[in-house]
Amino acid sequence: MSETQTIEGGAWVFGDNVDTGYIMPSKYASLPDEELAAHAMEGIDPDFPKNVQAGDVIIGGRNFGCGSSRETAPRGIKHAGVGAVIARTFARNFFRNSLCIGLPVLICADAESIEQGDRVRVDPIAGRVENLTKGQTLQAEPLPDHIMDMVKAGGLVPYLKQTLT
Repeated sequence: MSETQTIEGGAWVFGDNVDTGYIMPSKYASLPDEELAAHAMEGIDPDFPKNVQAGDVIIGGRNFGCGSSRETAPRGIKHAGVGAVIARTFARNFFRNSLCIGLPVLICADAESIEQGDRVRVDPIAGRVENLTKGQTLQAEPLPDHIMDMVKAGGLVPYLKQTLT
């Protein structure tokens, strides 16, 4: 994440009820993070791991990240280079796990107006999602400063190491 805390990249749109088993199939659960990245989203789009670029943004509909509470789903997409996930709603475990591993996730009622390939810029602190392709600005629920401090540190464990030492 840059000093200005904005994330910019192409949009990958996946729709409603995207299950963690499709985000990261369970057969890869024991792989190290770098290897998880090679399988991110392959249950939905087998070409995703080859084509995702650093800073790209995943757009979901309702209930993104439903299914298993395994942390490998957000870890895999983070290590594939995804800069943020924006969705209309999230499964609570996925939402919490993402923040705890340092992946910004934002709830945005109008996320579904973003289309595959649109260029987006995200400011998690302000809760601003700009669709640069369409010239639209959407409002998401901003992430509080203390949560962004944790995300910037790389997640909960690195944040606690920084703050408790």
